[in-house]
Amino acid sequence: MSYLTVEKKANIFKEFGGSEKNTGSVEAQVALVTERINSISAHLKENKKDFSTHRGLMKMVGQRKRLLSYLAKTNLSGYRALIEKLGIRK
Repeated sequence: MSYLTVEKKANIFKEFGGSEKNTGSVEAQVALVTERINSISAHLKENKKDFSTHRGLMKMVGQRKRLLSYLAKTNLSGYRALIEKLGIRK
């Protein structure tokens, strides 16, 4: 299971938040949670009986859903651009 290093987080915040210091932007938070979800999903494909990690994954998916619904209410064009860039919705 590959954890997010400081460099990976800085790159995510730079790409989605505008700068490395802008960790509070909704876009950057969604991108970070999406990266963690992808990492944990890969872990769970190998370890199907790891139920505590599965619970954490479901909590993260809910958190991402709440952040995305907030973004859709406040900035619809930014929401559409973000889900397109991350490839979340189909």
